[in-house]
Amino acid sequence: MYQQGIVKADHRNTMNAHKEEYGDFRKRDPDEYSTGSGNEDHMDVKPNVLYFGTPVVLISSLDKEGNVNLSPMSSAWALGYNVILGLSTVGKTYENLNETGELTLNFPDRDLLKSVETLAPLTGKNPVPPSKADRYRYESDKFKAADLTAVSSDIVHPPLVKECPIQMEAVVKSIHALCQEEVSAVIVEATVVKVHASKNLVLDNEHIDPVKWKPLIYSFRHYFSLGEQLGKSFKSET
Repeated sequence: MYQQGIVKADHRNTMNAHKEEYGDFRKRDPDEYSTGSGNEDHMDVKPNVLYFGTPVVLISSLDKEGNVNLSPMSSAWALGYNVILGLSTVGKTYENLNETGELTLNFPDRDLLKSVETLAPLTGKNPVPPSKADRYRYESDKFKAADLTAVSSDIVHPPLVKECPIQMEAVVKSIHALCQEEVSAVIVEATVVKVHASKNLVLDNEHIDPVKWKPLIYSFRHYFSLGEQLGKSFKSET
């Protein structure tokens, strides 16, 4: 179990200090945020979601009894070999990571869209949580439901998804509560301990070919794949 309360208290202190100095932006009048001079080609907007475009990830995890759960998500990014995940506390994935602390991150490409969307309305929690009851249903074998294949990992216990071109084995390092108490979600920090990639994507044994790799992107609840290459960073080694 992870000591979320300690981290949560630190976040609350930071947020409270910010509120004292600047006020709570969530309670301000929208007119206070009117677009300033020189920015007239933009308008103020308050989107329902801020999924601005990140890769889809299929997270495989185990509960204490060894039962496998597989769940799609998109709130993920990497810094070095540390991966930051945003997860709802209502789902089975959070429950499993909090209990067993291991996972695999499996990155689908465009060919797996059907499997991803098949998984989307399924939950590994039985009974289904009240907040999900109207749109989700319980499924004990998500791999079978999505026509995907579970294969053994080398280091961690949760299985990999064979069909995903890029797969990562990882262990949980910490779980942080969000500052906004009304949001039932946490930030999970995990360290990647091993990476697997389809042979056709690997360059010189240490780089992923960015031209061939076409991750499935989730943007404002729509799916996309990558288009043409526009250029590369000055830091690129390929």
